[in-house]
Amino acid sequence: MSRAFVKENEDGPSGDALPDLPISPHPNYVTPSGLAQLEARRAALQAERHKLDAADGDLVQASHIARLDQEIRYLDVRIASAIPIDLKATDRSQVAVGAHVTVRDAGGQTHLYRIVGEDEADAENLISWVSPLAKAMMGARAGDHVVWQRPRGDLELDIVKLAYPEA
Repeated sequence: MSRAFVKENEDGPSGDALPDLPISPHPNYVTPSGLAQLEARRAALQAERHKLDAADGDLVQASHIARLDQEIRYLDVRIASAIPIDLKATDRSQVAVGAHVTVRDAGGQTHLYRIVGEDEADAENLISWVSPLAKAMMGARAGDHVVWQRPRGDLELDIVKLAYPEA
């Protein structure tokens, strides 16, 4: 076999570090539960990494370790840069990070969203504070009318209810 196609690495298989995951340029606002989730995720990954260190590994395991290290580095940065939201000090009369917002669209359907940090967002109802929907609602109060600017057309929403979890 030709040596031209064999990757040599002085550090061995575990020396193949993956590049860092991209970090958002926005301030890293997090809700208290979001910060706890980040810390729990990091602890779980560190425990998994520790178990893999104790076992004799192969290249597949080394690849898994590199992926774990990559995610742990990402979480270290996100936790270190976290700006926790003080829900007790938040003006609960208007939409801000941490708010549970019930909206009604032009068709009369209601939707519930929670404004959260970027790392907490999901595909359901937890929306990042930097998303276009959250930006449209930020600062609004119950009874206000907002316009969510979307690529497929603007959507008018009425803020029906605004609530915050107990801190």
